[in-house]
Amino acid sequence: MQISDKIRALTAEAERALAERFRAVDEIAMTNTEHVLDVFRENRVSEAMFSPSTGYGYGDRGRDTADKIVAELFGAEAGFVRTAIISGTHALTVGLFGLLRPGDTLLSVTGAPYDTLREVIGMDAKNGDGSLADFGVSYKEVPMTTAGTVDLPAVKAAIEATPSVKVVFLQRSKGYLDRRTLSVAEIGEVVSLVKSISKDIFVMVDNCYGEFTETSEPTALGVDLMVGSLIKNPGGGMAETGGYLSGTARAVELAGYRLSSPGVGIEAGASLGQTRNILKGFFYAPHTVAEAIKTATLAAYLFEKLGYEVSPGPFEVRHDIIQTIKCKSAEGLIRFCRGIQSASPIDSHVTPEPWPMPGYADPVIMAAGAFTGGSSIELSADGPVRPPYIAYLQGGLTYESARLGIMRAADEMLK
Repeated sequence: MQISDKIRALTAEAERALAERFRAVDEIAMTNTEHVLDVFRENRVSEAMFSPSTGYGYGDRGRDTADKIVAELFGAEAGFVRTAIISGTHALTVGLFGLLRPGDTLLSVTGAPYDTLREVIGMDAKNGDGSLADFGVSYKEVPMTTAGTVDLPAVKAAIEATPSVKVVFLQRSKGYLDRRTLSVAEIGEVVSLVKSISKDIFVMVDNCYGEFTETSEPTALGVDLMVGSLIKNPGGGMAETGGYLSGTARAVELAGYRLSSPGVGIEAGASLGQTRNILKGFFYAPHTVAEAIKTATLAAYLFEKLGYEVSPGPFEVRHDIIQTIKCKSAEGLIRFCRGIQSASPIDSHVTPEPWPMPGYADPVIMAAGAFTGGSSIELSADGPVRPPYIAYLQGGLTYESARLGIMRAADEMLK
């Protein structure tokens, strides 16, 4: 692979400097792997559970066991995982429509939502498209502080001033914003505040990109509904599609009714032979997430040394797998993504170009040479082509291959 001597030398320097950080990441993976194995053993996962079901899927032991596993892995009362969920946005839509009713208010306490949620909420959608606004659900948001934390006094004031608040929503990761990712402990502080005001308010978390980066998840601290995609962290690069929802029994029950229909919920749904990949994904996830975090850490070191603004910094503790790099120009962002694509195992010969993706306000460029289409746990990079031209890097099934992608991207930026 054509990588300059300068970048190879800088990578060797980075790996020496980051040795302690890498060891800390491996320790988290060790703890989480032991937890996964304990949950699998306690649920007596067996070969027979991989048998596919069709039609209604009644009596599918594999599906039901996978539901129990996603709950227990995340310290929740209940949960479900389904291949019918096509993305993180879809999973969030299931959760929001499950919890909210006409006249309720959705309160986002991490500022503006991710781009694709705007139409779900009704911020950009045309009347009649089926958004929450169409069903009489109001929306309010509380900006985060300048330090990148949840503004707890402002959240308290907003809830007390709006008796119709039914769901307090947090986006753990940054999405396409330039802000900090929230830790599990910080989310727990929000839960404590909300429940001290009213136990009838649901706290819902978009946990995409955050699973297995710490040794506990937000549901363990009382979050009512936590949502994520299987082609991100929890699928471990093995799940080919799907999403999960976990949390309190009542919140999961309501989300299940929105997934299928009231009265049926999660008691039906054919697995179609995907249970093996889903469970294999959970098994691989702690290790794969660790590989992705090491990749992001290496990228932070390299690009900071090359004069770019990065977040998080190379020696910061991480709470998701996303690394941002401010590329300074549209051309810089495009070159970065092309460098990542050129070192991908799939479609390395393809040249990424910005395009108007559905659900996004600006053209988006994506590098995603992945075995599974759109898989963010595989090495990928993307970003909206707008100032300050931030590249959002995530994933890496193996550190060894992902580091080559980072090195190729760095060489492209040097041009």
